[in-house]
Formats: sequence, structure tokens, C-alpha cells
Amino acid sequence: LQYMSGFGNEHVSEDPRCPGALPEGQNNPQVCPYGLYAEQLSGSAFTCPRPTNKRSWLYRILPSVCHKPFKPLEEGHLTHNWDDVEPDPNQLRWKPFEIPKAPQNKLDFVSGLHTLCGAGEPRGRNGIAVHIFVCNTSMLNRCLYNSDGDFLIVPQQGKLLITTEFGKMLVEPNEICVIQQGMRFNVEVFGETRGYILEVYGAHFELPDLGPIGANGLANPRDFLVPVAWYEDRQVPGGYTVISKYQGKLFAAQQDFSPFNVVAWHGNYTPYKYHLEKFMVINSVAFDHADPSIFTVLTAKSTRPGVALADFVIFPPRWGVANNTFRPPYYHRNCMSEFMGLIKGHYEAKEEGFQPGGASLHSMMTPHGPDADCFEKASKAKLEPERVAEGTMAFMFESSLSLAVTKWGLQTSNRLDKNYYKCWEPLKSHFNPKCK
Repeated sequence: LQYMSGFGNEHVSEDPRCPGALPEGQNNPQVCPYGLYAEQLSGSAFTCPRPTNKRSWLYRILPSVCHKPFKPLEEGHLTHNWDDVEPDPNQLRWKPFEIPKAPQNKLDFVSGLHTLCGAGEPRGRNGIAVHIFVCNTSMLNRCLYNSDGDFLIVPQQGKLLITTEFGKMLVEPNEICVIQQGMRFNVEVFGETRGYILEVYGAHFELPDLGPIGANGLANPRDFLVPVAWYEDRQVPGGYTVISKYQGKLFAAQQDFSPFNVVAWHGNYTPYKYHLEKFMVINSVAFDHADPSIFTVLTAKSTRPGVALADFVIFPPRWGVANNTFRPPYYHRNCMSEFMGLIKGHYEAKEEGFQPGGASLHSMMTPHGPDADCFEKASKAKLEPERVAEGTMAFMFESSLSLAVTKWGLQTSNRLDKNYYKCWEPLKSHFNPKCK
């Protein structure tokens, strides 16, 4: 597969089978080349300032309006009902989420969506949701688009071949992709597949401001990849199903052709992917910790300056060299909600119990930090330069919203680790009033 590089760039692309498919000098000519239809996809209000104005023009064989009426579709475990169960302020940890075996229960990407926690609601365009996807079969003659917001997809097991209206992307574990609001996509898998999704309502992801770091560092814009135009002119007599996630519910409409019929496009509103190994890590080289915000890959800003609706943060392999410093993450109570997942390896603060494909949630002002074994080892360790998190990739979805956990997360999934609190029970007092 081929890609173009650059975060938020103005890209132009046409399928090489139809050279000259992009109109020259205008967006909407009276007759488009090759007899195509022009269609604009707007990711922002028309009147947004230029730096935040997002739109792309698509030139397609048939416009996306050609479908039968939408009808309700069973949502399964997808929800935005945050009042299903009582709030739970405890530290929560989940064992790896189970992937059903294909002969027993075939699940594709849509039917395998399970909402774990979230806050806010899509009609008011302010909120987030965290979903787990588990699937074992590809989407066949059906696609999904999200009217409510953006999907940041983090595969943990198995590759995703994602076909979009803009082209194809192969997304593997240790990569992420973002499918922005309104973009139609189909997911093919190659066996048992699992991952995490951060959904944001009312904001788009952007690169964080760098401030004193300067012009370079963290996730560099050129490392974000955008698919190139690819189309199929395919009739589907049996019906192609277009699924819309709208106001938290699923709806399905039928049409008799593939929606991936975009021959050419141009604009700055696109899907994109990023490899987490490209992240340029900043770290303390003297003493103490810098705040974990230095590990932010993408942010979705709230209306309050400096406060994120949601941040996507990673904890990649790096060097630890801080002198006279307790190097693992410190004990902490936070005014933000912290959802963590593990793509591979062992998380440095909890080497036991927190497993790839599992998760944890430390809610607002709920205390958390390293387990007893980690504290004892790190307190006595000889402080030499060391590689931290080698072979590991943990990540965090952090939000200024107070997240509610769904009934599926607390009960139905049967993956909640009810012994999580015990990892701190062996902590003992080292206080000695005679020893300064």
C-alpha cells in the first residue's frame, strides 16, 4: 500500500487508473472528468478559522446519497447510557478481553464493538467513549461511518486492513489510526483480532502544542500517513449495507453498489495512521519526573484552554537516567480520568496482573501508583542509566471528563479483576522519626 505523509496537510490524490480525474482550477465544475460526481465532506463548520477549517472534495462514481432509508440496527453492547449501573470510584482493572472463536460466534468489527466507559453525549457534541473491539471475521459488503465523532483505533492483536473512501490503510499492533467523523470504512481481519477505541464527540484530534520543547519532538507531523485514492466500481445486487452510528445508536441502509467508489479527492480532512515507534521521546536527564504530558501523541481540546477533552498518551521504550529519583510512576491523585491499555510487554509500574489486551481505569481523584513489589525494587535499585519499558507499549486515554463504566464493563464482560486492590496491600510503613 502507498501513503502520503503529513499531519493535517492539504493532500491531492487520484487513482492512477483515471489520470486527470481531479478537476483543475475549481472544486465543482459543471461536468466533472470521467462523468464523476463532486461531493464535499465537511469536518468543521464552513466559517471556522482557516487553521481549524477541515474539508475534502471527493469525486465519485455515484454520490453517497444513493441509498434506501436508514432503519434501526441492533447495537449489541454499543451504548452511551452512562446511568446503567451505579458509579464506582474504585481502582478498576480488567483481564484481557476474550475474543470469541469464529465457529461459535462470528463477529466483525461492528458487531464486536463493546462500550467500556465514557461521559457526555453525542447530541450535545461534547463527550468521549472508550470501546473494546473483539472480532474474528471481516466485514462483508458492509461499512460503518460515525456521525457522532472521531474514532482513534488502537489494534492490540491482529492486523486491520481498513478500506476508506480515501483509500486503503493496513494498521498493525503498535500503530494507530484515526477515522474522522463521517468517513465510511470497512475492516478486514486475518484471524482473532482485538483492540481499543477512543471516541471523541465535538472535537478532532490534533498534535499537542510543544511550548518550550520547541519546533521538534514528540509525534512529528511527517510521520502521519494518509491513504492514496483507490476505487472499486462494483455492483452489489444482494445489497451493500451502510451502517451509521448516529446519536449513539446504529442504523443501516441498503444500496446496490460499493461506497468505495471515489476515483480522486483533495483536501485536509482525511483518515490517517501513525506508528508509535516514530515517537520522539522527551525525558528527564537530571532528577525527578517531567509530567506524563510529555508523552502525548494526540490531543482533542476542550473549550477550556489547556484542558483536554481527551489525550492519547503512550509510554514507549526509553532511557531512564534521573539521579536520586524514584523512577517508576509516582503515587498520584488526578483531576483527570486515566484509562490505560497495554499493547505488548509488561507495564513498568505493575509487571503482574496488567496484561496485553486488558485495561485499567483510575477515575478522578482515585489514588493509584506502583504496586508493592515495584516500590520496594525501585527504592533500593542502583541508579544507573537503564532502558525502561523495553519491548513494551502501554498507552493512556486521559480525559477531563468523569467517566462512567458500563454494565458490560462491570458485569457482563466477566473480565473485571476483583483482586486489583490487593496489589497495594503489602505496602508497609518505612517511617522512622529518628532517622532523617
